Amino acid sequence: MIAIGLLTGLLVAATPKVGDVAPDFTATDSNGKTHTLSEMVKDGTVIVAFFPKAFTGGCTKELTAYKDRYADVEKAGAQVLAVSADDAATLNKFKESLKAQFTFVPDPDGKLINAFDVKMPVMSMAQRYTFVIGEGRKVLKVQSGSDAIDPAAAVAACPMRKKAAEAAGAGGEKK
Repeated sequence: MIAIGLLTGLLVAATPKVGDVAPDFTATDSNGKTHTLSEMVKDGTVIVAFFPKAFTGGCTKELTAYKDRYADVEKAGAQVLAVSADDAATLNKFKESLKAQFTFVPDPDGKLINAFDVKMPVMSMAQRYTFVIGEGRKVLKVQSGSDAIDPAAAVAACPMRKKAAEAAGAGGEKK
């Protein structure tokens, strides 16, 4: 369930642009765990990847690419939330079929889709959009359409977390 705090954002929704503050949300993933964006960004960058429909060609390609690049996502200290209007059971099957390591968020009521203003015209599903969200919920990168299928630019937009950088320096690297 999405928090009521989105109500204000829903009334003035506009697709966030680079430099904007992303709408805050609390959402329950396909396994029943709750995620709040404002809390997640305290631990590092969050990649919110909206996709139209599980088990379709473009969506399978996009989320397989995230799975294949997930070591890079983790190295950057980031997390991925894959969001669609599919229900939790469908997303769990899709996640399992991909052997994906990241979180899938069902949004069958379209609350997140509307808050980020990424709803397809006429249809009750998300357009393909990726938002890279950093500290303070600041939008660092936005991709849409076919550009959002390849996660390379989204991963590259993730700043290294200070903790991750410090750990690398403490690991005996030559300076």
